[in-house]
Amino acid sequence: MVQTVVLVTHVLIAVLIVGLVLLQRGKGAEAGAAFGAGASGTVFGARGSANFLSRSTAVLATMFFLSSLTLAFFSGQRSEPASLMEQVVPGTGARDRETVITPLPGDLPELEQPPLREEEDEAPSLD
Repeated sequence: MVQTVVLVTHVLIAVLIVGLVLLQRGKGAEAGAAFGAGASGTVFGARGSANFLSRSTAVLATMFFLSSLTLAFFSGQRSEPASLMEQVVPGTGARDRETVITPLPGDLPELEQPPLREEEDEAPSLD
């Protein structure tokens, strides 16, 4: 139950971080302010929105980090199986029901060796 709440909070924080990063201006945005496109009449003032958005992003990043650590802790403490493959009871699989026969080395058929090539008596000439 607690793990589900932390997971939902973690996803919401991630979405909010993406939104805040997309709202922020890049470093090249200050060049437009020099030509009269400044934001001095906004709610946060000329530099207020940049400070607010960057501080909000930093707070959300810290919360994201803490929720990641919390989820890692909860996944390490889990005792029930995490997947369907882990829920299979040993001894019920098809491999356990059939007998696997491994042949002994003497049971394998002998392979014919290719005939050896006879060496020529003379070395090939370099002419």
